[in-house]
Amino acid sequence: MTPFTVLGIESSCDETAASVVRGVADAPPGKILSNIVYDQTDLHAAYGGVVPEIAARAHAEKLDVAVAEALRVADLSLAELDAIAVTAGPGLIGGLISGVSCAKGLAIGANKPLVGINHLEGHALTARLTDGVAYPFLLLLVSGGHCQLLSVEAAGVYRRLGTTLDDAPGEAFDKTAKLMGLGFPGGPAVERKAEGGDPARFDFPRALLGRKGCDFSFSGLKTALRVKLDRLRAQGPVNERDQADLCAGFQAACVEALSRVSGKAMALFRESHPQIDDPVLAVAGGVAANKTVRSGLEAAARSHGFSLVAPPLALCTDNAAMIAWAGLERFARGHTDDLSLAPRPRWPLDETSKPVVGYGKRGAKA
Repeated sequence: MTPFTVLGIESSCDETAASVVRGVADAPPGKILSNIVYDQTDLHAAYGGVVPEIAARAHAEKLDVAVAEALRVADLSLAELDAIAVTAGPGLIGGLISGVSCAKGLAIGANKPLVGINHLEGHALTARLTDGVAYPFLLLLVSGGHCQLLSVEAAGVYRRLGTTLDDAPGEAFDKTAKLMGLGFPGGPAVERKAEGGDPARFDFPRALLGRKGCDFSFSGLKTALRVKLDRLRAQGPVNERDQADLCAGFQAACVEALSRVSGKAMALFRESHPQIDDPVLAVAGGVAANKTVRSGLEAAARSHGFSLVAPPLALCTDNAAMIAWAGLERFARGHTDDLSLAPRPRWPLDETSKPVVGYGKRGAKA
């Protein structure tokens, strides 16, 4: 089995990243030779969220720097690569255009194959890159833009078991932080504030838990927090204790929803894969960096006889190592793209499933 060496480029949101990964697609895990990430937190902090135009300009300024640094750390030249993988969607269109254009230029200049990657597939296959998880496995993809439960059968073969019907939990965390003035990025800020808070003081909804299926809903949870915050403010200044208790209650509701719905998905996965003795629940995406979320999912997995695999914290948020590995798996199976590769702001991972939300001219959101 011949190993491949692949350069990955990621620019779908507010991280400009490049990475070189080496490995054998059928014999994971892979080896990360370099993993360079330039975040844009300082550029967007004043706005309380990512500004697409600012993000696109920052990507254009940093992509060549990130690639050069990734190659330097890996001690490789472009000529020594087997392929160049790039996030082609979903994401902010300006950032995607920057990344795809950069990858095309490198592919032409170095005469290397080009592989366009779905950003969500990068997250989905991280468990194989880091832990060598075998197919098939169950995946909870939980981030600022997505929340899905998928049966990962092979690279490019995904069966959706459930998805959010409205907001993603990462978005709910960010909006909560913004409402409370906790700063940006919101997820880590809410997690820090929740430490020492009383999760039982405020009653938050757990939507859809009594319903059949594995779908999520987080919009009501976000609304409930705003209502409680408004009531507190009507009584006087909101103090540190109030903030801590609100964040703790909000976070506990998110964790319970993720854990219990994942439990239903684990039962379905066992029914469809009875031959697997040690099934795996892999979690990926930015929200997977939350320690309370990990703890809740670990307990749920254990109670259903699953092993939980969570990536290192540095590989939970957007990075190019996951894109390089997904590109390696695709390239090993003969997939390449030509210069007609176009960025796609919307690109469901499970394109054969019926769209649930957000279908329009640009395609299905999920």
